[in-house]
Amino acid sequence: MLSTWFRIPLWQRVIAALVLGVITGLVWGPRAESIKIVGDVFIASIKMLVVPLIFFSLVSGVAAIGDLRKLGAVGGRAMMLFVVTGQIAVWLGLTMGTLLKPGEGLDQSRIEMGTVPEAATQSWREMVLSIVPQSPVQVMADVNVLPLIVFALLIGIGILMAGEEGHPLPKIFDAGSVVMQKITMIVMELTPFGVFALMAWVAGSFGTDALLSLAKLVGLNYLGCLLIIFGIYSAMIKFLARLPVRDFFRGIVDAMAVSYSTASSNATLPVTLRCAERNLGVSNSVASFVIALGATINMNGTAMYLGLATLFGAQIFGVDLSWADYFMISITATLGAVGAAGIPGAGLIMMTLVFSSVGVPLETIAFVAGVDRIMDMMRTTTNVSGDAAVATTVAVMTGEIDRAEMISADDV
Repeated sequence: MLSTWFRIPLWQRVIAALVLGVITGLVWGPRAESIKIVGDVFIASIKMLVVPLIFFSLVSGVAAIGDLRKLGAVGGRAMMLFVVTGQIAVWLGLTMGTLLKPGEGLDQSRIEMGTVPEAATQSWREMVLSIVPQSPVQVMADVNVLPLIVFALLIGIGILMAGEEGHPLPKIFDAGSVVMQKITMIVMELTPFGVFALMAWVAGSFGTDALLSLAKLVGLNYLGCLLIIFGIYSAMIKFLARLPVRDFFRGIVDAMAVSYSTASSNATLPVTLRCAERNLGVSNSVASFVIALGATINMNGTAMYLGLATLFGAQIFGVDLSWADYFMISITATLGAVGAAGIPGAGLIMMTLVFSSVGVPLETIAFVAGVDRIMDMMRTTTNVSGDAAVATTVAVMTGEIDRAEMISADDV
């Protein structure tokens, strides 16, 4: 029985659980709240992973660069493109959330608020100072995202500067990152049960209004991802790389298909490398460096969604956000996406960090968890396409591309 269950792909189990949860909630009504505890356990398990997953993934990712000198011609250009496209993506999500308001219309009186994090009321000077982790242990205990990320980045840079003298540490953090990814995969196996319980609760307690809001959120997620892929990435290939856009997408279609089905940038990594080298003509040195780095830190689809989901939660619970909050979201969503580590469901984990930074109730996670897998598949496709786009653009800038290989990709 168990072997049959695990032979079914996780995404299929999640979608089946989503449908069954909606049906159960509509039939059972408010009584469906009695099984919400299963969803609460799932959400608690996700929160448990936040600090160690971000910490080990970021340190491991920076240390994987291997040499600070690589942050020159190739690394510098790649990082610039990652940051710029990430910021464009998150502001796209914020714009769609502000204009189209997917979270409006729900009866807030029927929502149990629970623990609500305090909104940020700092001045810009206090905000800058708070980024410096005065006590790393306290930062981890409080799940304070910005100083946690800064501390992890500094450790990674310190490992690179130490060279051979710091040699044992990279293996420790690599091992820690792998272990946390395995633990995350274990928690993700709970997803069908959590989705079923949460969707039954949402449908039973809030009726079709909640389902329509979630459908709107899913639609905006797909719209935002498509705009990133065919807008931002196409412009990058056409105007920066000066290559045929059609040939680029034809060359990465295999990676896009695998990423959509697995919802994992890391699982798609070998396919993305193959597409970049064989179909797009990117040199092995540039492809292996940029795409491997991108699988860890280039999460534009996730960044866009974190901005959109934060506005969704703020609208549901009536949280007023200022321009300072929008700025904070743009920073934490971009950096939170960096910590998403290229594994399924990690974007759901990062919501805790972004929501807490601007006072959006964490109960929002319970609303979106039921449909997160469907959105995660499209977000991952966006992330993987971005890895290939940046690798191709950097290869052109540094003269590390064989244009004849891209032309021959017409036959693949």
